[in-house]
Amino acid sequence: MIRIQPQEDTFKKRTAVVTVFLLLAMALICFRLFSLQIINGSETRGLAEDQYSYFKQLQPTRGEIKLVDARDYTETFPVVANVKKYLVFAVPGEIENSGKAAKELSEILDLDEADTLSKITQLRRQYVPLKKQITDEERQAVKDLKLTGIYFDSEVTRVYPEKNMLSQTLGFVGFRTDYKEGLYGLERYFEKDLAGQNGSLRGEKDSAGGWIFGGKRELVPATDGVNLILTIDKNIQFKVEQVLKAAVEDNKADGGTVIVANPKTGAILAIANYPNFDPNNYSNVEDQAIFSSRAVVGNYEPGSVFKPITMAAALNEGAVEADTTYNDEGFVEIDNYTIKNSDGKAHGEQTMTQVLEQSLNTGVIFAKEQIGNKKFYEYVQKFGFGRETGIEVRETVGNLDNLKANIKVNFHTASFGQGISVTPIQLIQAFTAIANQGKMMRPFLVQSEIYSNGDIKKTEVHEVETVISKETANKISAMLVNVVESGHGKKAAVDGYYIAGKTGTAQVPKQNGKGYEENINIGSFIGYGPVENPKFLMLVRIDHPRTVQYAETTAAPAFGEIAKFILNYFQVPPTRN
Repeated sequence: MIRIQPQEDTFKKRTAVVTVFLLLAMALICFRLFSLQIINGSETRGLAEDQYSYFKQLQPTRGEIKLVDARDYTETFPVVANVKKYLVFAVPGEIENSGKAAKELSEILDLDEADTLSKITQLRRQYVPLKKQITDEERQAVKDLKLTGIYFDSEVTRVYPEKNMLSQTLGFVGFRTDYKEGLYGLERYFEKDLAGQNGSLRGEKDSAGGWIFGGKRELVPATDGVNLILTIDKNIQFKVEQVLKAAVEDNKADGGTVIVANPKTGAILAIANYPNFDPNNYSNVEDQAIFSSRAVVGNYEPGSVFKPITMAAALNEGAVEADTTYNDEGFVEIDNYTIKNSDGKAHGEQTMTQVLEQSLNTGVIFAKEQIGNKKFYEYVQKFGFGRETGIEVRETVGNLDNLKANIKVNFHTASFGQGISVTPIQLIQAFTAIANQGKMMRPFLVQSEIYSNGDIKKTEVHEVETVISKETANKISAMLVNVVESGHGKKAAVDGYYIAGKTGTAQVPKQNGKGYEENINIGSFIGYGPVENPKFLMLVRIDHPRTVQYAETTAAPAFGEIAKFILNYFQVPPTRN
C-alpha cells in the first residue's frame, strides 16, 4: 500500500508560505500606494507635475527715467535707460577645433588665449561664459567665424547715458545679496514702481521636453515698470553742474550743492552735488558717502540765510516794520553769554532793512525778541524745519533740539541760523513761502509716472500751508532786494532784473559738539527773481572753502551766473533799466 500524505503536507506548507508572501507583498504595495496617494499625495503629484510640466518666470522691463525741457514740457531726454547687451558663451562638447577657436575668439574679444582654451575644453560643462557686454562689432565678428559650440545670450543692462550728471538724485541699480534693486536716490525710492511685476508661463511638456500639442498653457504676462518723467530741466541741470564744479574747485572747497526750484509750484528744476560719481561704474567708488545727496541729507547750521525767516515772522506778527529801528551796540548779553555781530562792530541806529543788508546778528535778535521765543519757535516749525518736506527721495529732517531745550541763549543764536541744523531742501521749501506770496509749496522731483498700459499719473502741486501773508511776503522780498542791491549780495545781481536774496556764512560745529572749527565754514546764498514775478528760487552752498571765508565771494557769484542763464533761457524780459 502506497502512502502520499507527507507529499501533500509539504505541498500545503509551500502553498501557505507562498500565499503569506504574496499577501505581505500585496500589503506592502497597498501601503506604498496609500502612502504615495494619501499620506504624501501632494508631494507625489508635485514630482509627477514637475516631470511633465513647464514653468518659466517672465521678467519685466524696468522703467526708465527722463528729464524735460521746462520751457514747454514737450521734449524728454532719457537719463536712466535699459540697453540690451550680449554675452558670448561656449558649449565645450560641441566645439570641433578648440585650439583654432580659442585663438580666433581671443583675438576678437581681447581675451587671454590660454585662459580661453582652458575654458572651452571643460567638456563636462554645458555653459561656459566667455565675455559679458560685448559690442555689436564683436558680436558680428564672432558670428562671422561660424564656430560650432559658440552662442550668444542677451541681458538687459541699466545705463546712465549722462554719466555723473544728477547721479546722487538718480541713484543706481546694484546687487543686494543675490538680486538687483535700486539702492540710492529715485532708483531706490521708486523701486517697486520701476521694477514692475514678474509674469509666468506654465504648460505641459513631453518626456523630450517639448510642448504637448493641445496641452494646457497658462500665460501671465509680466507688467513692465513705470517710466518716470522728472521736473528737472536738462539744460538748467547741465549749467548748474558746470558752475558748481567750477565754484568748488576755484574756492578749493570740499564740496557744494545747488538746488533750483519753481517757487510757485515747488517743482525742482535742477539739483546737484559736487563731487559726484558715475552710476555706470558705482563699484569703483571708495567712499560710499558720495552716493547720498547732500541736497536732501546734508544737515548743516545755515547761518545768516536763516535771518529772513526770523524777520518774516516778526513782520507777519506786526511786531516790526522794514523801517523799525534799534540801537546796535555790536553785542547782546544774555545768561553770561555775549553774542556779537560777525564783523565785531557796533553800527548805531539801524532799520530792519539795514539789519538784513549788513547781516547784523544783534538786529535779528531784536526782531525775534519782539515776538518772543515761543512764537518764534512756532514760526520755525511752520516754515517746515524739523520735519520732512516730502520730496521723493530719502531725506533727513535737521535738528531743532536746542530749541526744544527751551534755553534763552539758544533762541538768540537760532534767530541767525546758529545752533540748529537744516537741510538745503528745507531751506528751498521755506523760501517758497517768501517768494510765492506767503504760500509754502512742497518740493517735488517727479512730474508724471507713465504706466505700461498707457495710463499717466501726474504729480499734483501741493501747498503745504500759508505761512505768512501776501503783504508780509512783499515786504520781506523788498528788503531782500536791498541785500542784493546795497548789501553783501551784490555779486548775485543780474543786470536788468531785481533779484532778492541773502548770504550766509555758517560756522561748522566740532565733532565733539564743543564749540566751532577754526577757519572752516559753509557759504550759502539763497534767492529768487525777478522779484515781481519769480521764475526761479535757488540755493547755492559751498562747503569749507579755503580761498575766502565769506559767502558773498564763494556762493553769491555762482548764484549770479546761474540766475543769468535761467532768465535768458526762459526769455524773461528785463524788468529794469
